[in-house]
Amino acid sequence: MGQYKKLSMLLLVVLLLAGCGRDKDDLEQWVAQTLNRPPEPIEPIPAVRSPEIVIYQAATLPDPFMRTTRDESAQADPSLAGAANSGPRPDPNRRREFLEQYPLDSLAMVGSIEVSDSAFALVADIEGTIHRVQSGNYLGQNHGRIVAVDEGRIQLIELVPDGTTGWMEREAQIVLSDDRPQQR
Repeated sequence: MGQYKKLSMLLLVVLLLAGCGRDKDDLEQWVAQTLNRPPEPIEPIPAVRSPEIVIYQAATLPDPFMRTTRDESAQADPSLAGAANSGPRPDPNRRREFLEQYPLDSLAMVGSIEVSDSAFALVADIEGTIHRVQSGNYLGQNHGRIVAVDEGRIQLIELVPDGTTGWMEREAQIVLSDDRPQQR
């Protein structure tokens, strides 16, 4: 059987090589005709239009993409000067607490405890570390101050920009998480 395979492979190779040795006269004739034809004219390059020159007229106006400070806004509109100084605003001198580095929705209440008539909430950060917080502590990135701790929730007041130059208070809460670990 091995001889038949070798013989059939040899026959196949001979047939393939025989097919490559065909007459190429028609191909050589087509190439010669193509080279003897005169070249077709090339289309000229279209003229480049110069852009319309526009002079920027709003150089003295404030940049709409830059955030203005309260002082600049108050100078531009004196009615805003009183609004910027009154109302709630974050204390720039207050030292930020550890849980203020996390967004509020990434924190989870996992329990609560009461020690000497003081209620504490147990809060898990995104790394799973449990922190004990009470009323007066701060949570979240919007200056969220804890105003009450109940068995099932933490109530907060956040300070968020009001869209102009001031701040406004917003209520928020964290409820006791349902997917807390089971106790044994």
